[in-house]
Amino acid sequence: MDKVPGVSEVVLNIKRLLEGEFRSVSVEGEVSNLSHSSSGHWYLTLSDRNSSLSAAVFKMDALRNPLIKKLKNGDKIVCSGSIGVYNKRGTFQLIVKRMSPAGKGDLKEQFEKLKRNLAAEGLFDPEIKKEIPKLPKRVAVITARGAAAFQDFLNIMDRRSEWYDILLSPALVQGDAAPNSIRKALHNVIKYSLEASEDKKIDVIVLTRGGGSMEDLWAFNDEALAWDIYNCPIPVISAVGHQVDTTISDYVSDLRCETPSAAAEVLSHAQTELKESLESSGRQLGRNIEYRIRTESERLYKGHPRKVLDVIWSRVNKYRKTLSTMDLKNRSHEYLGIYDQHQRLDDGIARLKIGLERKINRLNERANGANDLLRVLDPSNVLGRGYTIIKNKKGKVIPSMKDFKKLPAKDEFDIVFHDGQSQGVKGGE
Repeated sequence: MDKVPGVSEVVLNIKRLLEGEFRSVSVEGEVSNLSHSSSGHWYLTLSDRNSSLSAAVFKMDALRNPLIKKLKNGDKIVCSGSIGVYNKRGTFQLIVKRMSPAGKGDLKEQFEKLKRNLAAEGLFDPEIKKEIPKLPKRVAVITARGAAAFQDFLNIMDRRSEWYDILLSPALVQGDAAPNSIRKALHNVIKYSLEASEDKKIDVIVLTRGGGSMEDLWAFNDEALAWDIYNCPIPVISAVGHQVDTTISDYVSDLRCETPSAAAEVLSHAQTELKESLESSGRQLGRNIEYRIRTESERLYKGHPRKVLDVIWSRVNKYRKTLSTMDLKNRSHEYLGIYDQHQRLDDGIARLKIGLERKINRLNERANGANDLLRVLDPSNVLGRGYTIIKNKKGKVIPSMKDFKKLPAKDEFDIVFHDGQSQGVKGGE
């Protein structure tokens, strides 16, 4: 016989099937049996003409859905969440995450439809995004007056920034009147900046509020607001909700930040870097000054007259000791190189003598050769072989008969022999 399952096992199987199949559902119905527990949870029943469904809104979800405090039996609402099974009673119920009045339709569907339409219009194109200034001087914040989001933003700016000017443009950030209120605040900021002097103009606008349900943030999904942000001449940062929250203003703004604190960190980042750089430079400057003071102090200590005098006397004593060991008087030849000079002089005299002797020998040889040549050419040697030389009275040699005939008649001339000479007279022709 097969084992019969117990109640817990059956309920557990049903729980697995239901919770696995209905993780995300939306239900429209009329509220009844509305109750609020001391622990902060809400319980109600959703009914239509033929059926009813138990629902629970736990404390944290109730805080994100302010509508729960305004509900009364008989109201028609739309609830979104998942199906859960309560084991002890064996009943199932809707665990509500979001709720909105019936008639508004599915907000998620409206959101996606508006998102598609605006994307098609080009409002989300990255190319048209304006650059967020790195060092903004004046920041306009659009949020509710006294909101925690605004205080979070200021706390971060106070801690991370050295200079900034915050202009709060208060607006409603929740409810039916919120979209127009936010638009009016945005227009006021733009108008103020356009009319302000150059040093008072707004550098960036931060559109912000804390987290909440889609219904809480619905004001930031307004189509007219999206177009206003798109046409805004001032860069806009959207910091609406928490990390998981996304609104149309996030897509159309020039920069989306997950939280108000994140927006403050973005705007103060450059100042923080500059501050850290200045602090680092200050520390480095301090180290350089300390090093310079230390080195100059050492130089000043070494330059003290007493210290300089000690150095001078130390050097004088050192040189005096060196001089005493040098014995200049008895080793003058060694230090001055006189011996070397004498030797070089002796070598030069010897080379000069040899050169003169060679020069004299060459000149004697040339003289002897010239003397031999003169002896060969000496006319007296020719006269010894029987020749004579005829000269006129002036001693000029008469070398030819032609010159002899030119002598006048009875002109005297000399006849030179090898052993003497004699005179003669030219006879008439």
